Amino acid sequence: MMTDSPESAAPSRPSLGVRIGRIAFLVVAGIVVIAVAAAFFVTWTIQRSFPQTAGSLELDGLQAAVTVQRDDRGIPTITADSTDDLFYAEGFVHAQDRFFEMDFRRHVTAGRVAEMFGESQAGTDAFLRTLGWRKVAEAEVEAMDETTLSYYEAYAAGVNAYLASRSGAELSLEYAVLGMQNPDYAPEPWEPADSVAWLKAMAWDLRGNIENETERSLLAAELSGSEDSTATADLLRKLYPDYPFDENPVIVPKISTVPALGTDVEPAAYTPTDAEGEVQQASTTIEWQETSNVIEAASALVGDVGEGIGSNSWVVSGALTESGMPLLANDPHLGASLPSVWYQVQLKCSTVDEDCPFDVGGFSFSGLPGIVIGHNQKIAWGFTNLTTDVTDLYLERVEGDSYWRDGQLLPLVETTETIKVAGADDIDLTIRSTVHGPIISGLTDDFTAIADDPDPALSAEDGTPAPTPPGDDDTEYAVSLRWTALDPGTAATAIFALSTAQDFDDFRLAASLFDVPAQNLIYADTEGNIGYQTPGRLPIRGAGDGWMPQPGWDSSYDWTGFIPFEELPVAYNPSSGYIVTANNAIVTDDYDHFLSRDWDYGYRAARIADLLERRSAAAPLTAQDMRDIQMDDEMWIGKQLAAAMADVDVSGAGPKEAVDLLLAWDAQNTASSPAAAYANVLWSNLVQNLFAERDQPLPIDGQGRLFTVVGDLLDDPADPLWTNAQLDVSGMEEMLALSAEEAYDELAAVQGTTTARWNWGDLHAITLTSDTLGSSGIAPIEALFNRGPFPVGGGASVVNATGWQLGTSYATTTVPSMRMVVDLADLDASTWNHLTGASGHAFHEHYTDQTADWLVGDQKPWAFSDKAVKAATVDTLTLTPAG
Repeated sequence: MMTDSPESAAPSRPSLGVRIGRIAFLVVAGIVVIAVAAAFFVTWTIQRSFPQTAGSLELDGLQAAVTVQRDDRGIPTITADSTDDLFYAEGFVHAQDRFFEMDFRRHVTAGRVAEMFGESQAGTDAFLRTLGWRKVAEAEVEAMDETTLSYYEAYAAGVNAYLASRSGAELSLEYAVLGMQNPDYAPEPWEPADSVAWLKAMAWDLRGNIENETERSLLAAELSGSEDSTATADLLRKLYPDYPFDENPVIVPKISTVPALGTDVEPAAYTPTDAEGEVQQASTTIEWQETSNVIEAASALVGDVGEGIGSNSWVVSGALTESGMPLLANDPHLGASLPSVWYQVQLKCSTVDEDCPFDVGGFSFSGLPGIVIGHNQKIAWGFTNLTTDVTDLYLERVEGDSYWRDGQLLPLVETTETIKVAGADDIDLTIRSTVHGPIISGLTDDFTAIADDPDPALSAEDGTPAPTPPGDDDTEYAVSLRWTALDPGTAATAIFALSTAQDFDDFRLAASLFDVPAQNLIYADTEGNIGYQTPGRLPIRGAGDGWMPQPGWDSSYDWTGFIPFEELPVAYNPSSGYIVTANNAIVTDDYDHFLSRDWDYGYRAARIADLLERRSAAAPLTAQDMRDIQMDDEMWIGKQLAAAMADVDVSGAGPKEAVDLLLAWDAQNTASSPAAAYANVLWSNLVQNLFAERDQPLPIDGQGRLFTVVGDLLDDPADPLWTNAQLDVSGMEEMLALSAEEAYDELAAVQGTTTARWNWGDLHAITLTSDTLGSSGIAPIEALFNRGPFPVGGGASVVNATGWQLGTSYATTTVPSMRMVVDLADLDASTWNHLTGASGHAFHEHYTDQTADWLVGDQKPWAFSDKAVKAATVDTLTLTPAG
């Protein structure tokens, strides 16, 4: 019988494979445990900042209970017994959803971004400190009336009540990430000036022609060595053409006569039988013609919307609508941001009376109390950028700590500030100013370049030199900025006057307070009236017109005052039955005051007016018609290129097939369109070949301006700009053929050679990007906050204005930031949408829940009446006084 040996009794060692397997299992198990732990940690970190939206909260500072009802999109309706509680609650709710955005914005407007994000932001801070937005905001707060100040103070108290309840990552995920780089950072209490300063940031975003003025000045300097002054002036006029008043619409063809503000006389009321029941066609409406058997084009129509900063708005009287009551549409075009620049909210007094007059809903800015665009129970209003020239650059002659003015040396005003920098030493900044404003050369390359070579910039449009500068050869030049937003104003008060206006006279009174940023204001009311008012602090100039920098040493070039409000354009119940604003010229060129030479050239306005007239001629207009028009994708320059390419020979089967696509195209930049993709790539190549790829490059920013310039060139095949020796191209046909062939090659490289599979939407896609950590350059962090890409239709200088940067990328950078259609026949049926969602918290259900609708123009009704709000409520939070 066999027995076990001691060796056989010992446990056997696992094989190498088994041991490796066990080690691998342990490693994998460890990774899983770590990953699960990390996931729980990240989830916990993310969700701990989500706001409480149901139940009740006790808060110090409230006088009585406030209800916050949220619908299925997280949009709040706030109801309170007093204005103090109402704006306190708005501040609290804004902070719940958007505090990091608010905190970042106030650091931007105060020039304190380096305190959050370190030394890389110090240059930006220096420029913003020099502009002095925060100081202007503080002066505006100091000058506020007692009632308005109470709104801002109550709002700040509400924000601070939220800050008192949370800190760090409990406020927002961004603070958890920021803490890894800047662990000592903690938000400061909110102040009224933090709110007001954001209006300065919006004014800068909508500042007007300062880029064009700078660009013309630099171009004049570049051309001065190769062109005489007359030739330079001629080329500048060609590249920056005048507004075609004889072809394209103005906003107010005929200024209405209305009673002066403060009088007891009411303006004439709307009646559906105005003009004997006939709707007069606007004399400036675009005429359409056939340019081929396929492509329908506008005759001699050109447009300029820049790269998308602007806006559309229009209002239609009941004479043209199915309901017999007005419809008002608005879609402001701003830079794409995540979260959206807008915050949708309703503010309601439980009893609307003189002490608590608010019953209003619409779009606000987080960080700012009140409603900026929207409606109350009686009126609705909308904004577009006025595009008037409210900024001028002045060339100053500086000697040491003085500057020349009217033959005398005056002392520069100097102040010193300290820029605090996270993780680095403080930076001392000296700010110098003249009578015109702060000196901004030395802070940015462009303004510094103007100061370094000022002579061409000082020439008048016709090439005539400016007055002889004083001083000797050692006297230096500097560039200062005169801008209306650098003077204290009243826009922070106007917001509340708009929200409580009950008729056109109240609306105009509010408009008189809305000085900066200058905006077109449209109006409709439940009595059936429609209207328009130019507001704003609009300068009256002396010798210059602001087209180029002015000589600061000669006071005859100074502003001499501002246009009196009663002399600003106004329209009330025009016989056309509608009013359209799209950054185009406001009035004809015989208006008594100079407003600007850098308008949008009128394409979007003309297209909107044409669509309104066509549709109203076929059937009464509906709210759906308004929404459809907002999404119109027609590309005017694409039509012109298609007509021009019909007689151009291109080489290669692929380019020929692409041109055939263009000739059969409906001119709509829809996301799925192969022809739209080719049209835009062709346009890009043509512009770069015409202007950028030259021995002396010419500017290619502002696609609307280039629509105008290229449209004129297509009518003049002999123009010398068609010849480009650097590309060995001579004449229009060669230039078009080369551009068409290059466009095919470019598009084939990214979307393949099968033209039917091309599409504009992927090429023109938008990635929603956080303004801060979403641009960090660290992919895992960016992935936490950014969303997309999403395919997008539309394009630059079309009604659905999704702008992109020529020569850089086709990706969408500027957008219709929100869209609304207010139905004065049924406010509950009014529809709304904006780019992202109510929440600023990454991974919250309302972070980007409106984006899918935004992409296709799907607007949702928003309950306004008490009964409708109650029916739509998903969550109710009751805020109660502590104790």
